Amino acid sequence: MHGPAMRDGNSPFRSRYAGWQFTLSEPMAYRLVMGILRLSHVDIMVTDLELAAAYYTQVMGLDISERTKDRIFFKCWDERDHHCLAVRLDTRVGLDRFAFKVEHADDLSHFESRIEAAGHPVERVADGEEVGQGESIRFELPSGQEMELVADVHKVGGRMPLKNPPPMVPDLVGIAPPRIDHVLMHAEEVPVIARFFTEVLDFRLTEQLLNGSGHQVIAFLERSAKPHDIAFVQGPNGALHHFSFWLDDWDHVRRAADILAYNGVTIDVGPTRHGLTRGNTIYFFDPMGTRNEVFTGGYRPDPDFPTITWTQEEEGRAVFYYEGVLNQRFATVHT
Repeated sequence: MHGPAMRDGNSPFRSRYAGWQFTLSEPMAYRLVMGILRLSHVDIMVTDLELAAAYYTQVMGLDISERTKDRIFFKCWDERDHHCLAVRLDTRVGLDRFAFKVEHADDLSHFESRIEAAGHPVERVADGEEVGQGESIRFELPSGQEMELVADVHKVGGRMPLKNPPPMVPDLVGIAPPRIDHVLMHAEEVPVIARFFTEVLDFRLTEQLLNGSGHQVIAFLERSAKPHDIAFVQGPNGALHHFSFWLDDWDHVRRAADILAYNGVTIDVGPTRHGLTRGNTIYFFDPMGTRNEVFTGGYRPDPDFPTITWTQEEEGRAVFYYEGVLNQRFATVHT
């Protein structure tokens, strides 16, 4: 087979290269032209909108892209999509839902069929019904969280031009991450949710931690050629452990620690390093108690990259490489 496949009005899939024409089976066709791209946004509940606005703009350094009566939408300075984080006023703190972006509008129907075939009802959200995006599908995961897939996300632009950008971004405040990176959720049965993501949503397992009985208790999964776009750790269904923002290097992580300490933000762990993912990190809590992270480093898992397996004896170094011991608050506190 020569060249990637593309759509054509009469023959559904053909080569881009003149003189080469072939027909693909439906499963292979979908793998070539359809799929989940990346984490789009995380939606959380907060008990104080103004406090959330102050923290996420002045400490985290995010920009507000839109505001409604009970919601605020934030984006990072180098993101061009409408938002990466939405907060909604509620009496509770925790996760509303999280969304991944797909490449084509047709992906929604494709994944809708696969998700329903796996036994999970799917809700269609019409274009214009949700702020900042077009049509989407929503469904409950085997681990209890609500997930969304969306194809059309409104583009609002970043702070930097695409051509001839200046070497420094003007007027940034706080930590100012360039983009959102990943989420980590809880699941009572990690193997079940890991299989759902690999077999139904086409994610790849990059790393895992097994307990003394050989049972999977942590799973890291990716769609965008990085250590993880989402991860699951054993814990109560429906719970959010943290969502994470990318920083460009280790010095930025240390600077983030200075900003957090100066502003009196509760630091959970770090700055430190993970064995899992090989990332540099610091974990901390927003004023309502939702755990945030800033993260850098790691590796690029190419298509032939093997799944890395850690054992219970290696747990401490796997999670916190410098300390070699798992922080119990990190293991038990969630929203």
